[in-house]
Amino acid sequence: MRVVVKIGSNLLTDKTGRINQRRIHYIAKEVAELHNKSLEIVIVSSGAIASGLKKLGLKSKPKEIRKKQATAAVGQPLLMWMYEKHFLKYKKHIAQILLTRDDLSNRERYVNAKNTLLTLLEMGVIPIINENDTVATDEIKFGDNDQLAALVSGLIEANHLIILSDVEGLYTSDPKKEPDAKIIKNVKEFSKEIETIAKPASTGYGTGGMFSKVIAAKKATSFGIPVSIISGRKYGNITAVIEGKNVGTYFEPVEEKVTFRKAWIAYATRSKGNLYIDNGAVNALIKNGKSLLPSGVKKVEGDFDVGDAVYCIDEKGERIAKGLVNYSSCEVKLIKGKKSAEIEKILGYKYSDEIIHRDNLVILV
Repeated sequence: MRVVVKIGSNLLTDKTGRINQRRIHYIAKEVAELHNKSLEIVIVSSGAIASGLKKLGLKSKPKEIRKKQATAAVGQPLLMWMYEKHFLKYKKHIAQILLTRDDLSNRERYVNAKNTLLTLLEMGVIPIINENDTVATDEIKFGDNDQLAALVSGLIEANHLIILSDVEGLYTSDPKKEPDAKIIKNVKEFSKEIETIAKPASTGYGTGGMFSKVIAAKKATSFGIPVSIISGRKYGNITAVIEGKNVGTYFEPVEEKVTFRKAWIAYATRSKGNLYIDNGAVNALIKNGKSLLPSGVKKVEGDFDVGDAVYCIDEKGERIAKGLVNYSSCEVKLIKGKKSAEIEKILGYKYSDEIIHRDNLVILV
């Protein structure tokens, strides 16, 4: 069994921003015990910036990217030293892997990252992954480590994603503000109501909140991977999930999962532009599973090349699909609204009849 465990900054640090060594110790102990039972475990851990705050004497998280990067550079070695120290008590080897979104949006680097992780697991090593905050900018950031954990789960084809939270799971409302809030034990399918309940938040030293965890669960379950959001403050919860006990909130995987390649297109690639398409093209893509032809494109936005990812936008302005294009933005502007039979006459050559082939297209609605 292969499991991804995501740990956020709020669990790893105390109110002053210091690393909570007691928490890391118990996480290491439980993960080591599961590892001894032949489980393959990957940890996605936040905490680099929070670790650097105290060391640099900073009272709050910096707002400037360059200061965040510098703080992460100071904090990351301290964070890994803590993990190394506590895992060695249980004779477990760990490995540090730092990723940016570009590492997963580029297909070659995506495959390289996958091969490295699978090799480490084969060698009995526990990889600890974090976003590479020392070089990440807004354009290449995952957003938070919940999203990174979901992508890593798809990357290594995990059997379960476990997200550790500072609350027991997803509640009907914020339990910190409303004592009568009740935990939602099982989510069979995602709805606007579920996302509304989670509500975006940004508190303490973390950047996520329950909304981020729910969106991450939505991505991972679309890969066919079950997700559990549980309290990370109680020892034994990770083991309880593995044993199938009713802990936290369980998100059921979809029955018709997307292929891992299409999951990569949908969630890992960075869009370079938009193709605005007419209602006929929308129906062809969604209802009939067809490719996107030049005739259905009304407007081109962005600067993209062959093989880049773009969004398909309907007449209401909604993103309904994402795919890899067979033509550059300059070429699409020349052939949009035309029949496929006219492509060669217009361009002087033809790569394909389709702007996006259905094999390289993912429906988002």
